[in-house]
Amino acid sequence: MNHSSVASSNPTASGAVTPRWLTGLREDYATIFVEEWSPYLGAALLVIVTAVLLLSGLFWGVYGGLKLWGDWFNSFIGLGPVLGISESLDNPLMHRISLMDITLIIGAFSAALLSRQFAVRRPPKIEYATAAFGGILMGIGAALAGGCTTGGFFTPLMFSSPAGWVMWAGLLAGAFLGLKIVLWIAENITWGTKPPPTAVVSPAMKRLYPWIGFAVIAAIVWWATSWYGSADEKLAVRGIVILTGFAQGFILHRSRFCFARVFREPFMTGEGTMTKAMIWALALGIPISSLLLQYKTVDPFLAIPPTFWLGSLVGGVIFGMGMVLAGGCASGSMWRMGEGHIKLWVAVFFFSWTGSTFSGVVKHWDLLTKEMNLDMVEVTKVGYQAYLPNMLGGWSWTFLLSFGILLVWYLFVRYNESTEKFTVL
Repeated sequence: MNHSSVASSNPTASGAVTPRWLTGLREDYATIFVEEWSPYLGAALLVIVTAVLLLSGLFWGVYGGLKLWGDWFNSFIGLGPVLGISESLDNPLMHRISLMDITLIIGAFSAALLSRQFAVRRPPKIEYATAAFGGILMGIGAALAGGCTTGGFFTPLMFSSPAGWVMWAGLLAGAFLGLKIVLWIAENITWGTKPPPTAVVSPAMKRLYPWIGFAVIAAIVWWATSWYGSADEKLAVRGIVILTGFAQGFILHRSRFCFARVFREPFMTGEGTMTKAMIWALALGIPISSLLLQYKTVDPFLAIPPTFWLGSLVGGVIFGMGMVLAGGCASGSMWRMGEGHIKLWVAVFFFSWTGSTFSGVVKHWDLLTKEMNLDMVEVTKVGYQAYLPNMLGGWSWTFLLSFGILLVWYLFVRYNESTEKFTVL
């Protein structure tokens, strides 16, 4: 018997012999593109992408792009003049945050195709209503907090602002209240709970998915490199935005990373893996970002919202309730949009529209109007730009406070995993 031929091949179900090297390639493909990544890996990769943005003088944001989409819609339906929206809005493909949002969705779409997980998913009718209501609450909360879970919580913490910690407290309270609302709906409303038939994707189409996914990657690389190599500095910067936005969507999908789960799961099931992954991300990201801030690679006030503390707290509570009702935060909703979830398309539409509309309404009261104080710090009626190293007199106390809160958060999550004393459901 020729043992070498046996060792280098495997029989298939049809009896044909598949070379072992090809079997190995398929296994590696499944490991990278099909099997779910660890949320800890996803968290670390997101920190790396965030560091790349900081090195480029940029930051990760989401809400600014969504608000721009809402501004365009309000202008289209004739509400622009009433809400004080500018007549010369940015092109969504040239606005940095909007472009990052668009490419995030495309990145998730590509990952869903490569894993053959893309499908048009319709929810039960009642979930359209909860998605819309959740999107409305997220739009209001993000406007008050100066950002969503990304721009109001995660990124400010990367920039050492206490506004992130205040929104964190609001998000915890909002997630708890949101779960109470979800539980009440489940116990008292029976209309529209029947799920619709699942859309069936033919096996032939599913076989094409990976090829389409690789084609999307090739198109993104071409788009990014052509802009990055442009003599126009504005386009060159947006070349970086295209790649980082795409990477964020791809990573979020493969690791199923979602800020809503970070705050919701401990209260819902007691499960804390996603929360501990977020703690891991912040434990990595805060010191890395601090080095970049100390070496002046980026202005520390670039991504700090002028909402400390009232706007961050109230906005966090409202946003926390909204993301639980909607089934995802801003970035979490967008990567699920790329996977084909119609419910999250509805949530993001109402998020964008409400963020624009609410900002326009409160503009008449100057609630969120930014002014510069004598310290050259932006202030509003709901807060100001707060920077921990300035408030605490240096980085030592900043690290002590930040890592102290992370330790307390971890101990709470770990205790609740074992006892489930703080679960709502």
